[in-house]
Amino acid sequence: MERWVEGGLEPWPPERARIELVRRWLAAFGPGTQRDVQWWTGWTVANTRAALVGVGAVEVALDGGVTGFTLPGDNTAETPEPEPWVAFLPALDTTTMAWAEREFYLGEYATLLFDTNGNAGPTVWLDGRIVGAWAQRPTGEVVHRLFEDPGRERIGSVDAEAAALGAWLGQDRVFPRFPNQTFRELAAS
Repeated sequence: MERWVEGGLEPWPPERARIELVRRWLAAFGPGTQRDVQWWTGWTVANTRAALVGVGAVEVALDGGVTGFTLPGDNTAETPEPEPWVAFLPALDTTTMAWAEREFYLGEYATLLFDTNGNAGPTVWLDGRIVGAWAQRPTGEVVHRLFEDPGRERIGSVDAEAAALGAWLGQDRVFPRFPNQTFRELAAS
């Protein structure tokens, strides 16, 4: 990494660069586990731990009894439940790809959404969890497949979001560079 100084860019020492990268990752995706940071950066355990210590990461308890980390000063209080929401995210979206420990939002659907190299396909989210996949047919129609039954009212919300995305895309076509099997089936149906 480099930093801007008077007169141009100056390289940071590797330790400082790792600390800054972890600070930025935690700011964007935290809380996260040590394994998440290590997976995302590709570092050794020692470099990952040193960077977490260097940034002053604070340990927090995550769902399932897992230890995670946040930045000092981050609000670690329980957050209220948000209003119900639906999102159709594209392939390789950082929301889907940022963590190694994905169970809290992915459940058992990894094999339906990720290819053999770990690339995520387009996903359907309900209230902070992945519940399905989506694709665009050659006609432009946005179609989806839900992996669980969220109830009639929520299915209506998902259908409405699919229609809104199709209208927004208009004549543009979206095709992931690494299409998984679920995407291929949906796009061809």
